[in-house]
Amino acid sequence: MELGFGERDFTACCGSKKFAEEMSRAGPFTSLEQALEASRDIWFNKVDINGWLEAFAAHPQIGETPSVNEKNETSAKWSKGEQSIALATASNCSLQELSEWNSWYKQKFGFVFLTCASGKSSAEILGELKKRFSNRLIVELEIAAQEQMKITELRLVKLFDARDSRTPHAINQPPTGSMLKQDFRVVADERIGRIGAHLSLSTDKTLAVPSRTRPPITTHVLDVSVGRPGVGIEVSLEKWEGSGSLGFSNAQNVDGWSLLGASVTDSDGRSGRLLPVVDRVPNGYYRISFNTGKYLKAGFFPYVSIVFEIKETQVLEHFHVPLLLSPYSFSTYRGS
Repeated sequence: MELGFGERDFTACCGSKKFAEEMSRAGPFTSLEQALEASRDIWFNKVDINGWLEAFAAHPQIGETPSVNEKNETSAKWSKGEQSIALATASNCSLQELSEWNSWYKQKFGFVFLTCASGKSSAEILGELKKRFSNRLIVELEIAAQEQMKITELRLVKLFDARDSRTPHAINQPPTGSMLKQDFRVVADERIGRIGAHLSLSTDKTLAVPSRTRPPITTHVLDVSVGRPGVGIEVSLEKWEGSGSLGFSNAQNVDGWSLLGASVTDSDGRSGRLLPVVDRVPNGYYRISFNTGKYLKAGFFPYVSIVFEIKETQVLEHFHVPLLLSPYSFSTYRGS
């Protein structure tokens, strides 16, 4: 038995116009399994980067109830159902935090945070968002594409069920996880150049999500004069890129230092992200500087800089370099 669907039906499953056109052209499908197979091939092999971003943009922000007046009412209805548990388990406070992180995510990556929200609580979604926020853009693009595929497959199941509930299908849940990742890997090497060119990225083909859960270099400030965290202190991280080995005579050469990241300490005295979350940190000389003069206006030190070396044998290790500060003294150590 052949089941025919139009472009509008497939647009409800995935907001990419190219995807809907290709699915409509590939049909009619004799089974759900056939439609799922075609959808994976089309999404990963025929839809370009513009189509991916178009599909991402069709989703409401996680934590927001989609309007029934949206262009595709079926898609809006499904989005509302997919987020039902997240909305039911969210407090006003957690919704506000989710909204803020969604905004920061979109500012960083240029597209809405995307996850297959079905069955997930607001706390689970927020935790996933925070974890993924530190990813490189190309890694996050891959993850978002996989999440879109999961959503598309779930919606194709709903589409077939709604059209003819008597049609048997051999699978009750669409494949996810490793199968989707494998599908993406098959074409990733061929497409990475085009994706990188579109987003002004490097053509780094290492797409694996880092095993670390935090950046390789971190710091915090403790104001030992009052026994409290040093809050609101500006922090910067630099790497020595000057010629030759770093020594006492050339350590203050401004031209030799390259800024890697900057942040401000939070209510716990911890800095924000100074580096991406990567498995390997390049060996070399690093410098963390703290704007202590702005924090302790009556103190003796206008700023504090800590220079340390990461050796070639240490590139997989974590380096926590805190600052213990008082108006007339400071110290540091390598922590964990």
